[in-house]
Amino acid sequence: MEKEISPQESLQLIQGMIYKAQNKFADNSFLYLLWGWVILVCALVQYAVLKFKISFVNHPEWIWFSTIIAAVVQFIFLAKQEKKVLAITYTDELIKYAWIVFGISMMLVSFILGKTNVWHLAFPIVFVMYGIPTFLCGVIMRFNPLKFGAICCWIIAVVATFVSSLEVLLLLALAMVTTWIIPGYLLKKKSGLNK
Repeated sequence: MEKEISPQESLQLIQGMIYKAQNKFADNSFLYLLWGWVILVCALVQYAVLKFKISFVNHPEWIWFSTIIAAVVQFIFLAKQEKKVLAITYTDELIKYAWIVFGISMMLVSFILGKTNVWHLAFPIVFVMYGIPTFLCGVIMRFNPLKFGAICCWIIAVVATFVSSLEVLLLLALAMVTTWIIPGYLLKKKSGLNK
């Protein structure tokens, strides 16, 4: 026969699970920092090449192929992390599926934008999409910097509708700083404090 737990014990159990999820995800701050920095650098390099008309660079958009390298690094990192996992919690599942939905949605949006030829809407839509899993993960982990970063990303999405396609690259860099880089470092710091 299972022992019934009191409401206080139940609350402590739930808080303990949230604390473990925060700790575990803080260890994964690497992914926020990886993607934040890769996209930030890509955006700034493409902006600089286009703005200052650097003539020896014929295809500045090719800098974005570095995201393939980032994807490989992410895959290796996640494979190593998975070997260390003893048990998967409900919050782990929620966070994982938030990012899976994001990835699938980004592929679909890219395909649809390509077919409809409305690329001027690409960045505002991408900013909105960056904010969705970031906000959800902030809610799941009860980590306000992620929620704040997502809100910043949504504000940037609105601003992006008023700027040129060149200046939107600077907004992308700003979005990475507010949405993934700052929260990533705060998660890393939190991880260090909790160990």
